[in-house]
Amino acid sequence: MDIPEIFADVTRLPGVLPIWHGVVDAAGWQASAAAVAQAGGRLVAVWGSGGGEPLRPTVCCAYAVARGLVWLELPLVPDDPQYPDLAPAFPAASRMQRAAQDLCGVRAAFATDTRPWLNHGGWPAGAVPLRYPGRASTPVDGAPVNDYAFVRVEGDGVHEIPVGPVHAGIIEPGHFRFSVVGEKVLRLEQRLGYTHKGTEQRFTQLPPLQGHRLAGRVSGDSTVAYAWAWCMALESAAHCEVPPRAQWLRALMLERERVANHLGDLGAVGNDAGLGIALAQFSRLKEDWLRLSNDLFGHRFMMDCVLPGGVAGDLGAAALDRLLTQCTAIEREVNDLRSMFDEHAGLQDRFAGAGRVGADLAARLGLTGLAARASGLQRDLRCDQPWPPYDALAVQVASQSRGDVAARVAVRFDEVFESLRLLRAIALGLPAGPFATEVLLQPGPAIGAGWVEGWRGEVLVALELEWQDGAARVRRCHCHDPSWQNWPVLEHAVIGNIVPDFPLINKSFNLSYSGHDL
Repeated sequence: MDIPEIFADVTRLPGVLPIWHGVVDAAGWQASAAAVAQAGGRLVAVWGSGGGEPLRPTVCCAYAVARGLVWLELPLVPDDPQYPDLAPAFPAASRMQRAAQDLCGVRAAFATDTRPWLNHGGWPAGAVPLRYPGRASTPVDGAPVNDYAFVRVEGDGVHEIPVGPVHAGIIEPGHFRFSVVGEKVLRLEQRLGYTHKGTEQRFTQLPPLQGHRLAGRVSGDSTVAYAWAWCMALESAAHCEVPPRAQWLRALMLERERVANHLGDLGAVGNDAGLGIALAQFSRLKEDWLRLSNDLFGHRFMMDCVLPGGVAGDLGAAALDRLLTQCTAIEREVNDLRSMFDEHAGLQDRFAGAGRVGADLAARLGLTGLAARASGLQRDLRCDQPWPPYDALAVQVASQSRGDVAARVAVRFDEVFESLRLLRAIALGLPAGPFATEVLLQPGPAIGAGWVEGWRGEVLVALELEWQDGAARVRRCHCHDPSWQNWPVLEHAVIGNIVPDFPLINKSFNLSYSGHDL
């Protein structure tokens, strides 16, 4: 797709990735959606913006196309802030549009699903939390949870199984409504939003140079990805060039984050299929991995280690030697565990065919990240839009075609080995020089975007700054987790499977509640 030809009025933002921004009218909004869909592009995110006084409602979307990311804004009429529905072209837009209506009051015209998504009934009547950024919003004390209109499945022998929102394990709240015949699942419908925290409004209350700390807490298992995306957005807005050594150290942390999560999930998936030793062994490996991260960076999950202009600290020769030694040891043990997985007939019987998502369905619903790669969609920003240092590392995409639990497990194993290779390459090729530089914010409005391939999928941060009372402040920040695309696909993945296989299928995706319920 040729960006100038289809998006004639977009401007490329400063930064390491090809990201464009433009303002369109309603006709351009619709024409852009049609052009992206026809060219095989993807919808990354939809969000509302433009609150404040005077009211300036705006709806935004971000598309991934062959040459990068396009961020479009559509200004709306304050008295009637509605816009053309994107869901017919991109089904993943539906929940994002419902969330934008809850938070910003912007409405998708003629949308087929207008049920509240994040508002469970505890907000004051008529509340639109992000219409006035920075203003406190107090929930109604003791308000009853609204009666959500689940879709009913009727027929002989059909009954419902409600699961959650409170679960027996340590996962966050989410409700799953199964319609089943016997043990066969006919339909699954989710209800999320129980952990909505007001994160996007909190961004407007923090100094821009401190926003990376909140971004790193959007979803704790992706702290490096979110912090890097935030910093990338801020550095773009400030026209700041990050030192090469800092970029390489950021990538080193991102790959360590990827390995840590895959180790934990491989053990959990094996355990859900009845192989308890898998959980024990992978948990041991993950614990060793996190302990070294703590030694190297001062935090097990490397929280607050990526900051505007670079990273919080450097690594010396001795630290890099320890990292290389651990990579060799982990690779050997994961190889042995993979052989155990592959040779265990009972395990493979549970994995094969469970929770299958074919390539056509995955593409139509906008599946992203490792789950998409397990369904034959070879999408990985580290390869498709390689920014430094990935442009020098030749990342190999891990991909499968079956789209089932077995394929998602295989992709995780392959990504562990590829990340170990990348960690060695980064440690041995780390350029000399400073590991941070100062970020100077200039007077006036500015925008920036960050786009990073986290372990779960692509993370987006869209940032708007303004100048007020002699200082820069955040006017609007939208953080997008790949779980927005993948939660709806999970509803399709479980159809036709038996109820006892749902925990296994769910864990093979391992989607984020916190990253979704901002």
